[in-house]
Amino acid sequence: MWNPACDFVDQRVGLVPGWHRSFCLGWDRWFRGSDRLPGLMLSLDRGGQCKGAVYRLPPDAIEANLGRLFRREMRAKPSAHSPRWVNVRTENGPLHAITFVINRNSGRYVRGLSLEQIADALALACGPWGSMADYLHSTVSHLEGMGIHDRQLWRLQELVGERIEASTAENEPTALNPQTMTTSGLNSSSDALAWTLRMR
Repeated sequence: MWNPACDFVDQRVGLVPGWHRSFCLGWDRWFRGSDRLPGLMLSLDRGGQCKGAVYRLPPDAIEANLGRLFRREMRAKPSAHSPRWVNVRTENGPLHAITFVINRNSGRYVRGLSLEQIADALALACGPWGSMADYLHSTVSHLEGMGIHDRQLWRLQELVGERIEASTAENEPTALNPQTMTTSGLNSSSDALAWTLRMR
């Protein structure tokens, strides 16, 4: 969301029913994690509702920008994400937008983790693109900048901060084992205003 990877001519805050923001995309060993300390990424999962940013793509560059988004969100095969049209509620009225949701059958879907277990992973994971703690902080900061207060992400920040502070006085952290951190293992119209939704 704080790195939309597309050009846009308008941005609004939108609410999408039926989907919620979740650290359910795992295990990241390439960007903000490693084989020894894998990370978890945000995605949209079924249930609840989610408030985030909805962007209008430039009318003369819809195809090019959608191509960039699809290449980023669906780079791996099978893809961890699936594109989906969703209904979005905004202060200026309803919109129809494209977003990317977790593909529960991709093998990268992680569920059943407590906030504490998620915090354990986020506090330790780091890779070529930076740390998971920074990823969380950037997401929270961007949401707050749009007037969106995500209580669960704020709580996660507190838990991650506690773990980072504690680790400075301890020895090197023990490697995480993703298999022990989840109850399910690793299982898991051209004129719709050309809106694309970024909730994470």
